[in-house]
Amino acid sequence: MYINLNTYLIDGMLSEWTGEFQEVVSYITPTPDTEAQVIGKYPLLDEEAALSVLDSSLKAYDLGLGQWPTMHPLKRCEKVSHFVQLMKGKRDEVAHILMAEIGKTKTDAYSEFDRTVEYIEATVDFYRSKMQKLSQPSKKGGITAKIMSAPRGIALCMGPYNYPLNETLTIIIPALLTGNVVIFKPPRIGVLLHAPILEAFAEAFPAGVVNTVFGEGQKVITPIMQSGKVDVMAFIGSAKVADAIRNQHPFPHRLHAILGLEAKNPAIIMEDADLEVASNECLGGALSFNGQRCTALKNIFVPRSKADEFVQLLAHKVDQLKLGAPQEDGVKLTPLPEMSRVEYLQELVNDAVAKGARVVNQNYGVKGGTYYFPAVLFPVPIEARIAHEEQFGPVIPVMIYDDLSEVINFVTHSHYGQQASIFTQNKETVNKMIDTLSHQVSRININSQCQRGPDNLPFTGRKDSAQGVLSIREALRAFSLPLVVAGKTNELNEALICS
Repeated sequence: MYINLNTYLIDGMLSEWTGEFQEVVSYITPTPDTEAQVIGKYPLLDEEAALSVLDSSLKAYDLGLGQWPTMHPLKRCEKVSHFVQLMKGKRDEVAHILMAEIGKTKTDAYSEFDRTVEYIEATVDFYRSKMQKLSQPSKKGGITAKIMSAPRGIALCMGPYNYPLNETLTIIIPALLTGNVVIFKPPRIGVLLHAPILEAFAEAFPAGVVNTVFGEGQKVITPIMQSGKVDVMAFIGSAKVADAIRNQHPFPHRLHAILGLEAKNPAIIMEDADLEVASNECLGGALSFNGQRCTALKNIFVPRSKADEFVQLLAHKVDQLKLGAPQEDGVKLTPLPEMSRVEYLQELVNDAVAKGARVVNQNYGVKGGTYYFPAVLFPVPIEARIAHEEQFGPVIPVMIYDDLSEVINFVTHSHYGQQASIFTQNKETVNKMIDTLSHQVSRININSQCQRGPDNLPFTGRKDSAQGVLSIREALRAFSLPLVVAGKTNELNEALICS
């Protein structure tokens, strides 16, 4: 496989790039001993090209008077539906690049593509229904009014590497449906998989409505943000990067930010928990896509009386997982997409062991290259780095508690507040934990791992974990503003407003 991505999307055309390129090296090798391979390249745009992309977007938006923002919402729905039909023809191609570029298993790669298609279709259906209802005027208090929806303007959309297709399009599509013009930049890892769908963007949408920038953030994002002409920043990634990008905008109160950031989701196991259920859910919650998910379970708290039994169950199940190349049948763990991630995880393990934890599963370790078999760490002390840092990888810290107040105190003082999982069979315990954690996290999962879906549910976080809400309904709201057209109820105004 070699993906020669030598174009970028601007003014509705795939423009050939003749400047510098970035080679893409894949560590997702057939065996641990196989050397990393170059699987493609993509353009390293410069400042001049980035500003040309911005100009294309501004021209298409035209202060809200362009073809796209003034197009009837139901017509925009048709355009997005046409895009998704074109996209469906690229399913195999995109899935295979997902496997090679970031290490998704074959099942997960196809699942990400299919879930993205389902999200787009569901969002179109919801938006179409919403617009049909909003077109009906209301009369109350002597005022006749019609509520419309107005776009925010130029939306800069940047998705993460772990779900580079799904979480990029789940911000691009709501932005487009609501009449915004989009500039999107893929993550540093996960660029090539967008190559097959660039033609679909070019065919489905008017010129300049969707533009792409590839390259180093400082060279392409910085000038776009410093122009002050971006109205919406939709970003999924680390808070450090999000802050660096947002702070470049000269008019911060004008910039509307929609951010999905880090998380350190806890699993809290109670005395009466079904340990078989808890260990299965914690296994999947901690290690789906090698733990490279913001919604992954990243700290597990166990009462002292149940700790040894639970850890033995979990460690045994971890050791049964198959580590291998994404294309192999039955593989649950795949190579990590970059060597620096292996080095970082090893630092966390070494730090925890130096402070009193031990690795309790037998198969742990680097097997060669970026083939990294998970570590179950126990008992992890509160002062260990992994108790507080988001590992974003296959290392599972298990912590002992003697009193539930210790866990509540830990969660309360954490910088993060996305989700939590509670394992118990007691209704009173559930109610108590909901009352307590509802002020700390945005989703509480009962006897289940943390997750984003289904997409009709709000997806957000407290503290440093998010800003804004994503899901079908909330994302459409985030990228638009209600516009009220109103006047005193009389025959003339009714005719003018309701026409």
